[in-house]
Amino acid sequence: MGKIAVLVEAHFDETEYRRFNEFFPANGYAVDYVSHLWGRPSLRFKGNDMTEEDEVTIEVAELDPADYDGVILIGGYAMDRLRYQEHPLKGRPNQAPAVAFLRRAVEEMDAGRLLIGTICHSMWLFCAAPELLRGRRVTCAHNIYCDVEAAGGEVVFDADQTAETVVDGGLVSARHPGVVDRFMEVFLEELGTQKQAVAAPAAKGAGQ
Repeated sequence: MGKIAVLVEAHFDETEYRRFNEFFPANGYAVDYVSHLWGRPSLRFKGNDMTEEDEVTIEVAELDPADYDGVILIGGYAMDRLRYQEHPLKGRPNQAPAVAFLRRAVEEMDAGRLLIGTICHSMWLFCAAPELLRGRRVTCAHNIYCDVEAAGGEVVFDADQTAETVVDGGLVSARHPGVVDRFMEVFLEELGTQKQAVAAPAAKGAGQ
């Protein structure tokens, strides 16, 4: 079974949470929820509607993205909370634990070893590290497309809407929870494509 890490914090989108828990395990991928735990062994986070709650025991600062096939940033307001840093320094890049993890994850993604997914407001975490977003084609919630463009992302539109889903290399982005099923289908397809690409050189080497 493969593994997907989902970054989460309070006020996460509950529709996405429920669908991730159903879809990915049914398609061969275990889901680990990870967050910044502030030195505690675990924290419980409630969703936007206060009807779903998740206990997280995995500290994002200690996580190696190479241990996963994919990383998803859940929607809602969770990623805004995860980009908070307690002691920012003027002129210095954001060093929040989740942002530092995202830098490591993007390095894996750009090397073709990891898939990253964003949906709705979760592109906010990328906005905290504009160097990771600059020049990439993405989509996001209408509420934050100006934030994404200001951080250097190229937001793709479909007439007077941001696009439902966009794939740019190893980055899969989606507009909002209303397209979560399509987002998961695309993410799963791209995971399969990535695995084939990684396996091809190994198979070629074995045949030589």
